[in-house]
Amino acid sequence: MKTVHDIIIRPVITEDSMARCADKKYTFEVMAGATKSEIAAAVEELFKVSVLCVNTISMKKKPKRLGYHQGYTSEWKKAIVTLKPDSKTIEFFEGMM
Repeated sequence: MKTVHDIIIRPVITEDSMARCADKKYTFEVMAGATKSEIAAAVEELFKVSVLCVNTISMKKKPKRLGYHQGYTSEWKKAIVTLKPDSKTIEFFEGMM
């Protein structure tokens, strides 16, 4: 059985994701097999907020090299969660700004 902490792996902290926080859009790395409804339920349970919609993106692997060594970055799934206008904000992201 999937728990909330299995579905949401970590928040994504980038310049672009921090700019979206003003519109109540928060970015998370999620489990690859998680559905939009599971992600919405996990965010609502974990942060006690109301979710309007969830957009998911599968991030593909990219070739990288460090000197002579070559490899790929790992594949992962990203979710952009939009909260309802009357919902409170997620306090974790507010401390980052």
